[in-house]
Amino acid sequence: MSKIANLLAEATPAEARIMHHFADRAAGFRPSAVRDVFEVAMRPGIISLAGGNPDLDLLPLEQLGAMSARIIQEEGLEVLQYGSGAGLEELAELVCQFMESEGSRPSVDDIQMTAGSQMGLDLATKLFVNPGDVILAEGPTYTGALGVFEGYQADVRQVALDQDGLDPAAVAQAIADIRAEGKEVKFLYTIPNFQNPTGITLSDERRQELVRVCREADVLIVEDNPYGQLSFDGVRRRSLYSLDPENVLYLGSFSKVFSPGVRVGWMVAPFRVRKFLQIAGEAVTICPSVLSQRLVLGFMSEGLWESHTRRTAALYQARCQAVLDACQKYMPAGTTWTVPEGGFFTWLTLPQGCKYADATDALAPAIEAGVVFIPGSAFYEPVENEGKLVNPGANQLRIAFSAIEPEALTEGVKRLAEVLAG
Repeated sequence: MSKIANLLAEATPAEARIMHHFADRAAGFRPSAVRDVFEVAMRPGIISLAGGNPDLDLLPLEQLGAMSARIIQEEGLEVLQYGSGAGLEELAELVCQFMESEGSRPSVDDIQMTAGSQMGLDLATKLFVNPGDVILAEGPTYTGALGVFEGYQADVRQVALDQDGLDPAAVAQAIADIRAEGKEVKFLYTIPNFQNPTGITLSDERRQELVRVCREADVLIVEDNPYGQLSFDGVRRRSLYSLDPENVLYLGSFSKVFSPGVRVGWMVAPFRVRKFLQIAGEAVTICPSVLSQRLVLGFMSEGLWESHTRRTAALYQARCQAVLDACQKYMPAGTTWTVPEGGFFTWLTLPQGCKYADATDALAPAIEAGVVFIPGSAFYEPVENEGKLVNPGANQLRIAFSAIEPEALTEGVKRLAEVLAG
């Protein structure tokens, strides 16, 4: 039975009347694992370790309100109108300066503003990937990326992470294996800093080697860096883009440090490639929101960015430590977890002999106990093993620590540990 046939089997007659016209790609759209538990996370008494949301309590709302009013009063006829498909040039100029902290200084002509880095990921996949083309990704990887790749009918292969991130030798071997099948890899998708979902950071030693491997194999790199500014030690790692701007497409976002609600991100690509991305974007959004970009520009240019970034990184560091301490105190013996150096997440691997061989099976009892998390299976593509589809992340799960206070995090980990221990 085809995937579309499976969808039709679950539909009402009225739904099926329309759904049988679906394109094949419709079966590849996967719901967000976070959205799936969103309503549960909002229930009274539930502690959510699921959502990777920034904490907006530290935003200077009074200043932002005054700035927003001033922008609309003084520039309303411009910011409420259509704008350039490439985005605001003034914001692109600040982005170029901003990226200097990661070792690069792109040209303004290479900057494409987007409605968040998710849009950039969609544009890159739309522009480069035909149905059946191979995309390499980390294993595990961002579930929203898997949704994009599957929606464009890509063949997603994942390369396992270790404590230092992607192993360049493993990437080279994966490329060779795929080519032995008669296929080509269109690009490698990676989140090198404080990765979602693991919190792992690609080591400095591996960055140069990973770039070299992909350059020599003629495989593009799509570098997604939404968390890079949220380093606990204040050090900003050198971007892959800075090491090879001719072979790396860079995705950036203001969602994690400023506001996800403004929906502003950017891409960096060589000028003529960037123009194609602009055309592809104009076919969907016509132009990025001028008002949203202007708010971000004001936030950055009025000196609020750096101080806000430092405060939020310190906040997340304290919350991360609360989770790590609680894991150490409460988790069943043999459970392991990553120790992030920034970002929003840590990643747990359950021990052999755990009551739940598949963390998905622990979700319902965890909700009954008043805590919700994201099972590891959401971040992997199933693979075939002895004729059966299995999920490499069955015994893993993600904990997000960004959005709630340390005391609630400690209690949430305690509740989860009690469920896992049985």
